[in-house]
Amino acid sequence: MSGEMRLTPFFRILIANRGEIARRIMRTARRLGYGVVAVYSDADTDALHVREADAAVRLGAALPAQSYLNIDAIIAAAKASGADAVHPGYGFLAENADFALACRDAGLVFIGPSPEAIEAMGNKAGAKAIMRSAGVPCVPGYQGADQSDTVMLSEAKKIGFPVMIKAVAGGGGRGMRLVSDQASFPDALRSARSEARAAFGDGTVILERAIENPRHIEIQVFGDRYGNAIHLGERDCSVQRRHQKLIEEAPSPAVSPKLRHAMGEVAVAAVRSLRYEGAGTLEFLLDRSGEFYFMEMNTRLQVEHPVTEAITGLDLVELQLRIARGEPLGLVQEEITFSGHAIEVRLCSEEANREFMPQSGKMARWQMPNGIRVEHALQSGAEIPPFYDSMIAKLVSFGATREEARGKLICALERAIAFGVTTNQGFLISCLRHPAFARGEATTAFIDHHRDELLARKGAASDAALAALLLYVTHPHAPPWRKGRSLAATFSVPMRIEIDGAAQELEISREREGFYVVNLDGCEHRFEIDELGGEAIRFRSSGVMESVTYLRDGEKLYFLHRGVTRSVRDVTLAAPESAAASGGDGKVRAAMNGRVVAVLVKPGDRVAAGQPVMTLEAMKMQHVHVAGIAGTVSAIDVAEGEQVTTGRIVVEIEMEAA
Repeated sequence: MSGEMRLTPFFRILIANRGEIARRIMRTARRLGYGVVAVYSDADTDALHVREADAAVRLGAALPAQSYLNIDAIIAAAKASGADAVHPGYGFLAENADFALACRDAGLVFIGPSPEAIEAMGNKAGAKAIMRSAGVPCVPGYQGADQSDTVMLSEAKKIGFPVMIKAVAGGGGRGMRLVSDQASFPDALRSARSEARAAFGDGTVILERAIENPRHIEIQVFGDRYGNAIHLGERDCSVQRRHQKLIEEAPSPAVSPKLRHAMGEVAVAAVRSLRYEGAGTLEFLLDRSGEFYFMEMNTRLQVEHPVTEAITGLDLVELQLRIARGEPLGLVQEEITFSGHAIEVRLCSEEANREFMPQSGKMARWQMPNGIRVEHALQSGAEIPPFYDSMIAKLVSFGATREEARGKLICALERAIAFGVTTNQGFLISCLRHPAFARGEATTAFIDHHRDELLARKGAASDAALAALLLYVTHPHAPPWRKGRSLAATFSVPMRIEIDGAAQELEISREREGFYVVNLDGCEHRFEIDELGGEAIRFRSSGVMESVTYLRDGEKLYFLHRGVTRSVRDVTLAAPESAAASGGDGKVRAAMNGRVVAVLVKPGDRVAAGQPVMTLEAMKMQHVHVAGIAGTVSAIDVAEGEQVTTGRIVVEIEMEAA
């Protein structure tokens, strides 16, 4: 075989991505003896992936279009830094055929499939046609060129509701809408097109029959330039919000060895028919009867690849690099073995109780747990910018059994410290603990079906009392804490606190015996402090001793209690909240940092309360802002394409006279 090899050697790799993705690729590249070059936007000047690379090149301003999506700038960066290969990571330009072609034309080795393969699979309609010809079962739907509203509605009715609208380009849940009935279709179609156009520069969509409560199963594949192809089993990615994955595991609890063999054979046949080189993933929907349907092929490495690495013992980035260099796979299907179980969760900077709205800002304290694999690129004091994906870390556990892996991951999440920016940490723990997930029964409807249970605030009263205690004893002018009895009892001090955005009235006092007593809603919560440090407190309450990590950051205080991070502040002396918070003053304010992608009204328009007036995009998600009152639009304070900060007034509405 060695005489037949067509090698394309390279020595220095530019990684056209950021954050944990870039760090992950650097780790394997360095182990194999390659130099690594980072690229960065102005928002990432001090990022870890920049500091850790051998060299780094600035691409441009913070917005992706001016930096990480700027093909010319990335090619120039490779030339300037002496890189002779480019790894696209698994986001941004990873599935962009023009980028792969530009690398080829510049004499750079592209660590991924050919531009032709990317283009063939990048269009969902075309990909389905190719897959059908390869014998791969596909979801019934409409992939026609006529995109008129009339034809799309007609085709949707032929398919039958519910239907799924999907952007023909791209992925990651953007430009995707589940439509339950005919009346909802026009608005959903408009919204999907708008999001697809903003995300991918192409508003074309396809329609698919919506399969009720399916599993989302994907098969990891690899092919080399000599026609060899293998699959590395399946991953179950069913737990999703907004059509984006949150929890992934391998193997799937729903896939038997027989089904794995069948799906794997179909996937490998498709790879061979494409003459595909590199890593790829075929995504399927698995219905209750065990039938599976092709959705799309991702021509890149996936975010969730670590679970496959855990059960196979293979380094998938290493396989990518060897294939790109021209080496044969060196593996046949019979040599691939699977052992144990792995589960990955995506820790995201988002607020689960506000429709998973992305959050940005300074991560005041960041400390990930030991004992499991954690992929991240943060440190205490780092800024999380609003321009990129909301995922800030991946936590991956491995065990001999699924239950062992699940238990390890719950324990690790309970120890993770992320103070300063709201994350979905507690929500992930709720998902992992839920009986349906524990039984391996989660489908793509899992979060929607169990939303109230998953979002329920557990221990809210005891945490509010603990928050009051922490605010009281860490206040700069508080009486110094001393262990044991006090010389005299203190008078009750009335407090008003805001915890996770909700106000609470309470009283706190210290008894002569040394106990602190918090009176909240007529109930007494008694605490005895054993130790108080600058970062942690050890206390007893209701016969239980606990240690809690906390951080006082200006007027805010954060603490981690039983796996849930709470944000609290003392608003005892603060002015009462006005109607502005809900838009009741007629001013619509940006709910987060983001970019205006659509202004849906104009001055002089009459609007009803709750009517959409503007769409804001942040961290790859679109959020519609609505009028807080009925009235007439008096001013539009932003323009499409403009970047705005949280709280900025974007639309003003004048209430109509009674």
